[in-house]
Amino acid sequence: MGSNKRKKPKADLRNYYTIFWQLGLVVVLLIFITAMKVEWVSEKQDVDLTQEQEVVEMEEIEQTKQEEKPPPPPRPQVPVEVPNDEIVEDQEINIDADINMDEPLPEPEEPQEEEEEDFFVAVENMPELKGGLGELQQKINYPDMARKAGIEGRVIVQFIVNEDGQVEDPRVVRGIGGGCDEEALRVVKEAQFTPGRQRGNPVRVQYSLPITFRLQN
Repeated sequence: MGSNKRKKPKADLRNYYTIFWQLGLVVVLLIFITAMKVEWVSEKQDVDLTQEQEVVEMEEIEQTKQEEKPPPPPRPQVPVEVPNDEIVEDQEINIDADINMDEPLPEPEEPQEEEEEDFFVAVENMPELKGGLGELQQKINYPDMARKAGIEGRVIVQFIVNEDGQVEDPRVVRGIGGGCDEEALRVVKEAQFTPGRQRGNPVRVQYSLPITFRLQN
């Protein structure tokens, strides 16, 4: 009886050891599981943060586009008034006119050559009035119209002295009227000249004479 009582405490201690070992094992497992969960959650958070950062980095910033304004419309043209008084003549065009291709085309007109002057203006020996200008003035008959009107002055007559010394084509280049111009022409037509000469040969020369009309008091 005494031996059974001594062995009993040892058996109890073994049972206690087994229970403590099992409890310790459970506690260790719980701690391990808890630690694993904490690490897994932290890794998940880290992954999410990196993903969010990557998303932020990949976002593109849209540039604001400046809207181009269309150019302003052109100003309307101001209408110009056209006078209604002007009448535009209608030109009639004969469309039905027959064209004969067999007919020869009209020859172009040849330009008319200007007639060369057959007289000289200045020569070596100019014409000379026979008898002088004083003798020619004495042949003048003062016109009554000019006398009554008191017209006085000088009439200049221009003409050609030909190779024979005669006057051709006299004309008044400056007159005074009152019949004096006609009287000056009459007197000059009767004038006789010594013909002008160029290199010893008689030639036609343009000449002018002043015929004076003066009233005597």
